[in-house]
Parts: sequence; structure tokens; C-alpha cells
Amino acid sequence: MREQRDRIALINAILENDANQITEEEEEVIHMLLERKVSRNTSKMGEERLTFGERMADRIARFAGSWTFILTFVAVLAAWIVFNIVMLSGAFDPYPFILLNLILSCVAALQAPVIMMSQNRQEEKDRLRALNDYKTNLKSEIIVEDLHRKIDRLLEGQQEMVIRLEAVEAAVPGPENPS
Repeated sequence: MREQRDRIALINAILENDANQITEEEEEVIHMLLERKVSRNTSKMGEERLTFGERMADRIARFAGSWTFILTFVAVLAAWIVFNIVMLSGAFDPYPFILLNLILSCVAALQAPVIMMSQNRQEEKDRLRALNDYKTNLKSEIIVEDLHRKIDRLLEGQQEMVIRLEAVEAAVPGPENPS
């Protein structure tokens, strides 16, 4: 646990450090980041740990939000109303359709919490996805920063070599510099 906190502190120091020099310890952490994957397939995370109720809530929410459900529901309601109007004297639910209202209220009362359970699970998946994106972005940022510093050091070294080469060429007599 302490080692993980030290690594996190070191990564934060790398990100906030304006100096061009990276310590060996920082370099080691960057290489550990390169070797290890931080991104995960969040769509598969937790799917195997679902309870029966959670799987059922997801299926019900998926079906209740489909055109199949809407069209079937409208057809059943229309059939119910037409049947009770046509059967006038023998109707089991005459005109104000009190039984139909009771059934609709029960469906709404049961459907709402089930859909909310499914939405809560989806929110948890979204949180995992956001955390995964954050880790991936942080790793990428650290690696890009490391590469940027290495390129800066290479350019500085190259500039020093050019200056030395020009000094050597100026000191050595040649066809361009007759002394």
C-alpha cells in the first residue's frame, strides 16, 4: 500500500516537475507504466458477478424501452378498450375502465424501480469507464511528457555536438580554413 502511494506521489511529481532532468526512479516508474496495461474492457467487468435480480432488471429495462414493448402495449390497450365497449352489457371492465387503470398503475409502480435499478448499474459501468479513461489518459500523458523530455535532451546534446564540431573544424586547418 505504501509503495503504491509512493508511486502515485512520484507520478504526480513527474507531472508537476518543470525541471528537464528525470531521476532514475522516475524513469523506472515510466518504464513500469510502459510495460503494464492500464486500460481494461469495462463492458466485460462485473458481468459475471451479476445477481439474478440484476440480470432480470437489465432485461426488463431493455424490453420496456423497446418499440416491441410499446407497440404490443398499445395493441393490448386498444383490444381491451374495444372488447369492453363492444361487449357493453357483458363487459368485465365497463367504460371508465377501472380495472384497466388499476393494471396500468401496477405496471408503472413495478416498472419504475426496475428501470431505476438498471440505470444505477449503467451508472456504475459509466464510472468504471471514466476511471479507465482517466488511467489511460494519465499514462499517455506521462509517456508523452517523458518522450518530450528525452527529445529535448537529444536536441540539446545534438546542439552541443554541433558546437564542438564547429570548434574542431575551426581549429583544424583544412581546405576551407587555411592557416
